[in-house]
Amino acid sequence: MSTSPAPQRPLLRPEDLWPRTVETTRHALSTGALQPIATECRTLVEQGVAFQVRVLGRAHLKDERAKREKPRAAPFNPFEHPEPDMVVGDPSPTHVCLLNKFNVVEHHLLLITRVFEEQESPLTAADFEALAVCMDGLDGLAFYNSGEVAGASQRHKHLQLIQPLGPDGLRAPMEALLSPPPARGPVTTVPALGFLHAVTGLGPWESSPQKDGARMLEAYESLRAALGMAHALPPYNLLATRDWMLLVPRSCAESHGINVNAMGFAGSLLVKTPEQLQKLRELGPLEILRQVTPPPRP
Repeated sequence: MSTSPAPQRPLLRPEDLWPRTVETTRHALSTGALQPIATECRTLVEQGVAFQVRVLGRAHLKDERAKREKPRAAPFNPFEHPEPDMVVGDPSPTHVCLLNKFNVVEHHLLLITRVFEEQESPLTAADFEALAVCMDGLDGLAFYNSGEVAGASQRHKHLQLIQPLGPDGLRAPMEALLSPPPARGPVTTVPALGFLHAVTGLGPWESSPQKDGARMLEAYESLRAALGMAHALPPYNLLATRDWMLLVPRSCAESHGINVNAMGFAGSLLVKTPEQLQKLRELGPLEILRQVTPPPRP
């Protein structure tokens, strides 16, 4: 695959990320480049976590079916030549920050590698340093879907960053189970989750891309080692804030027709039909998450 040319614009500063995000969103909406997906949000509380469940509208389902009926002749990489209207800026020479074209939550950012890398390849120091620049400008939730089974829709490597989901200032509903955040260094688990995972703390945020990126890389490698993933990488989801990092291996992509990506483990699920919403109510969100992950180790 071809690669994008080296950036000609100045590198994005953390303090400029949010104003640029808001302005790029306004512009992309006006040109039609940004196409938000309309949903209705419900709340299901389990184990003290206020899960956000978004239900797709009927109009979107019709559009989705129409898209499936028009297969492309060859695989298409939307990140190879990003739409100019969607570009927020370059947090580093190796990465570009874009708006998510089909966003469910507002101001959803994608952090893509300028040179093509596979989504299933390990995250690197360059990935985390670019992410640290963006997280310094937006104290939100970062996440990564490694592989199609984990919810990745594109092969081109991309991290994602969204503003806090809440409630009550939480960056993700699941953060209710991670308060206070774990200490830096030791790898631990949250027994209430009931599925295989590992979590660790990141320590104080330093507003230094090099230092914060290095700490995130160190945590990522520790979590992989704790789960036996130091050398081989099965599909997995990764979530991170300035304070903690959570890694969840995956066993399958969906349960009862409900597809789960990293947002599910943040406490935010998307369903396509009222029937799926009802199934989610019957089983509970945590049971759906358990059905797409390996069981915890004894």
